[in-house]
Amino acid sequence: MSAETLIPAALAPKYRQRSPLYFAWRRFTGNKAALVAGAIVMILILMAIFAPLITPIGPEQQAFLTQALAFPSAEHWFGVDDLGRDFYTRIVYGARVSLTIGFSAAAFSVLIGIPLGALAGYYGGKVDWFIMRIIELFSVVPPLLAAMLLATLTHGGFFTIVLIAALFGWVNVCLLVRAQVKSFREKEFVRAAQALGASPWYIIRRHLIPNSISPIIVGFVLAIPLAMMLEASLSFLGIGVPPPTPSWGQMISIGLNFMFFYWHMAVFPTAALAITVLATTLFGDGLRDALDPTLKGR
Repeated sequence: MSAETLIPAALAPKYRQRSPLYFAWRRFTGNKAALVAGAIVMILILMAIFAPLITPIGPEQQAFLTQALAFPSAEHWFGVDDLGRDFYTRIVYGARVSLTIGFSAAAFSVLIGIPLGALAGYYGGKVDWFIMRIIELFSVVPPLLAAMLLATLTHGGFFTIVLIAALFGWVNVCLLVRAQVKSFREKEFVRAAQALGASPWYIIRRHLIPNSISPIIVGFVLAIPLAMMLEASLSFLGIGVPPPTPSWGQMISIGLNFMFFYWHMAVFPTAALAITVLATTLFGDGLRDALDPTLKGR
């Protein structure tokens, strides 16, 4: 008699084999902080994409010069800045700049970190030693100081900040992929592929990297807030995104000059940056715990 005939039909769905993604989703939905953070991140992304529909006024349009430095009101939710621009509009378009830089830098970090991490984890030996020495070199250099030097030499700008953030963001992705590949390279499916004559590149591309998708996703998400903080820091120092393009770091820098009399100039961009970075970080932590529960609590 088979096991299926011993299980009542009403209880059969409970005993059906579930995929790992099902259990990962269950763990993620059980993490309320990550769930709320994910909802906030999604709202921010939609706000950045549909910014022209949310606010019809342009972020550089000085339409309220007679109301410059006006406090928040029903007409201007976040007030008006010193140049007569609607501050709510500037915050919304600032989200577009920050998120674009964050996602672009994270994508470049993944593109650099995946192949280096896979090579270090699969080959080991001298290849691993050489890549680890490069990682140590980047680890001892303070990212902000190096970014300030590079941004000053290149006069800043959007693409420069993306490249600088990617240059320092690939390290975490590389380490995550290296550890995953190292744990898989002795598995039976890799041994079988080697016995069938598969080349190392084929094994890495078709077997090891697809099985390392969990740390890759986690590394991608956690690289986003790091890039956003770097952009805000450089823009705060005046070597990031050049005006009049709205940037939260740039707006905080200007707002500090008016802090004691016009508090809204510094408080709103600071709150927007803090909420975005916190939500993205909590979302990334939740993904990490859901995709690899053995990392929880470390």
